[in-house]
Amino acid sequence: MAKPTTSFVCQSCGNSTTKWSGRCDACGEWNSIVEEAPLSAGPSAKSLGATKGRALALSALSGTEAPPPRTTSHLAELDRVLGGGLVPASALLVGGDPGIGKSTLLLQAAAAFAQSGLKVVYISGEEASAQVRMRAARLGLRDAPVKLATETNLRDILTTLEAEKPDLAVIDSIQTMWVDNVTSAPGSVAQVRAAAHELTSFAKRRGTSVILVGHVTKDGQIAGPRVVEHMVDTVLYFEGERGHQFRILRAVKNRFGPADEIGVFEMTGTGLAEVANPSALFLSERGDPTPGSAVFAGIEGTRPVLVEFQALVAPTPHSQPRRSVVGWDGGRLAMILAVLEARCGIPFAGLDVYLNVAGGMKVSEPAADLAVAAALLSAREDVALPPETVVFGEISLSGALRPVGQTENRLKEAQKLGFTAAIVPKGGKSVPTGGIKATEIDALASFVGDVFGAG
Repeated sequence: MAKPTTSFVCQSCGNSTTKWSGRCDACGEWNSIVEEAPLSAGPSAKSLGATKGRALALSALSGTEAPPPRTTSHLAELDRVLGGGLVPASALLVGGDPGIGKSTLLLQAAAAFAQSGLKVVYISGEEASAQVRMRAARLGLRDAPVKLATETNLRDILTTLEAEKPDLAVIDSIQTMWVDNVTSAPGSVAQVRAAAHELTSFAKRRGTSVILVGHVTKDGQIAGPRVVEHMVDTVLYFEGERGHQFRILRAVKNRFGPADEIGVFEMTGTGLAEVANPSALFLSERGDPTPGSAVFAGIEGTRPVLVEFQALVAPTPHSQPRRSVVGWDGGRLAMILAVLEARCGIPFAGLDVYLNVAGGMKVSEPAADLAVAAALLSAREDVALPPETVVFGEISLSGALRPVGQTENRLKEAQKLGFTAAIVPKGGKSVPTGGIKATEIDALASFVGDVFGAG
């Protein structure tokens, strides 16, 4: 049998090398590479040998399957993100920044599922039982039928779950779990990978739904190997800014429902409260129209959401103008500025540009291009956009406006909130003729001339 070989693994990104070095070549982190032994030593032969396995039963694609049963938590925003409720034997991974409210959300979810009839076990590896009970008392969940334990030894946790046979197990967090047959420290790549594999296998084998809490890195990705996200059925990110009370639960992967679905919550003194109409909440603090403000009608998952883009353009005292973005892609902002200068003759050289999405929302949709351009032009020319107007559309490098999907849903949401006009790309489908006046524009230069009187 071949001698087992060790590898050197970066604890930040999971990159594996054959020798140790002080700096990881993949992510650039210093002093993050440690030596790890393999989980098991396989046979030295390159093939499986002559032993045959069992034949698999094959079926046709034409077969029909009943949809999986679901249990609703009666938290509408959570059920929406899950695709309609919790599916038995599913594995979920919830990530978010420290202190954003992951434990609060999952304690409320555990209590809601327990009150819906599920047997729920909450296992904390980060806090003592007294701390979890204090949080439950603050949230008004002291009487919820949730069983609590604090442990980090995964062998003991699995033994307990085998005996209790719960319908739902919450593990807070996967980075604190310790697998005794892996020789690295808790939180390392090998430990996280092994713990996630064992818990996911238990969920499929015993029919227990498992929710794992995962910490995130400074780049916003869940810490540990990316293979963990491939193991589980659903990956959720809990997002928000510390200075805002809004929290957004976003599905980035869901085998039982739509991806990119969001649920909006508001952090209060008694826990997370659902926000049934996020558009009204994101625009609640918006006063009279001011220069640099534009309302964007976007789509998050299956729901339309209206948010406000705020821009500030000011002369820079430095040789290199500053570009600061919060809630949007900085690279796409640079593209919009280049198109404005090259196709419309509006330069931003020598000007600092600041762009913000109000309310702590993060927007990644290309349809926000026109709203960003409108906010930038409004701030630069010191001219407010027409009141009660929403803007959306994708800008191409040629300066043309490309139509976007679900135009009708965007305009219906805007009309519901009292907006009476919209600036949209020409050629969009299902543009309603009544209720809201939609101005169709085919090029960014036309938008600049019609709205701001410049070309």
